[in-house]
Amino acid sequence: MSLPLLTFPIILFVIGIIGTVLPLIPGVTLIWLGMLLYGFLTGFESLTLGFFILQGLAAFVVMAVDYVAAALGTKRFGGSKTAMWGAALGLFLGIIVLGPIGIIFGPLLGALIGELLRGIPLERAISSSFGALVGLLGGIILKLLIEGVMIFSFFQRI
Repeated sequence: MSLPLLTFPIILFVIGIIGTVLPLIPGVTLIWLGMLLYGFLTGFESLTLGFFILQGLAAFVVMAVDYVAAALGTKRFGGSKTAMWGAALGLFLGIIVLGPIGIIFGPLLGALIGELLRGIPLERAISSSFGALVGLLGGIILKLLIEGVMIFSFFQRI
């Protein structure tokens, strides 16, 4: 393991982890690309094709979680696709406007506003916005866990 060769992959890992929480940054893709970059830099000494296939499958699962977790949380609490999209937009705007606390309040308010704009009664809109928040946050936690395993397995292999 060469520390200078790890510099750029580690930077991509960090940006990837940040991207898991912040919308529009392809988190898991950057993590996988960091591993691939290290492979190229070292002539694939310790990273095999099988390793990259497994990491690619893990990355695919992380991408699928984006869609499934929010949808399940929203659906479980009676929300609509509008609530789900409102939560995603709320996450993005919440982080910009409110900073880190926007990770919680942005999706909640976004889903609530989305449901209210559809004419859903306030009590039901609150319930579905809570579901959207639970789904988004649950998805983020699951994605971070999978990405952590990916990065851990990378460091075990090199």
